[in-house]
Amino acid sequence: MGLDKELADFNAKFEASAPPSAAAFLNSKIEELTIGFPFDRVLKPGDLAPEFRLPRATGENISLLETLASGPVVLSFYRGAWCPYCNIQLAAYERALPAIADTGACLIAISPQRPDGSLSMTEKNNLTFDVLSDIGNVVAREFGLVYKMPDDLKARYSSFGVDLAEINGDGSWELPIPATFVIGRNGRVQLVHAEADYRKRLSPEVIVDALRAVEGA
Repeated sequence: MGLDKELADFNAKFEASAPPSAAAFLNSKIEELTIGFPFDRVLKPGDLAPEFRLPRATGENISLLETLASGPVVLSFYRGAWCPYCNIQLAAYERALPAIADTGACLIAISPQRPDGSLSMTEKNNLTFDVLSDIGNVVAREFGLVYKMPDDLKARYSSFGVDLAEINGDGSWELPIPATFVIGRNGRVQLVHAEADYRKRLSPEVIVDALRAVEGA
């Protein structure tokens, strides 16, 4: 089953089981974000990806520049281990990892959650690629991805038991929109998929095709 279908099937089950008012409310907030998000700030193909150094769940720091010395990088920003759509996405990327590695590239996933949350994501989905913690969305902001959750949505998430102040270790209630970048060895962005609708993610097949086109770049 492809990632698009997995995500659509999960969302259909959620909407069938959730109170109609909850599903309608969440859909309206997705539409608001899609209309209002400043996509012009998101890095574009040809842009130089900013260098960063972020910790793995186990504490070691990973540098983008040092990683690019070995080959292209697929960089995926996700919301957190609490997000079921993120879990589905990263599990699909794990299954695609052999094809990604065959192009000489590696995969890095980044979220604003604390390192213990990154460890939870890694263990839950048996991930073998690097999962990094971007506390305060410092790196996500440089990629143009950050937004602040509105108060009414914050209240709804809190009612679901999702306390981002605790999960992310700050009081900002800020998140990155889900986004995936393919970055060539020269540090230039080759492909961008940034989506305000968190139910939609870039398919592994598109990632692998892009890597084959920029292999050695």
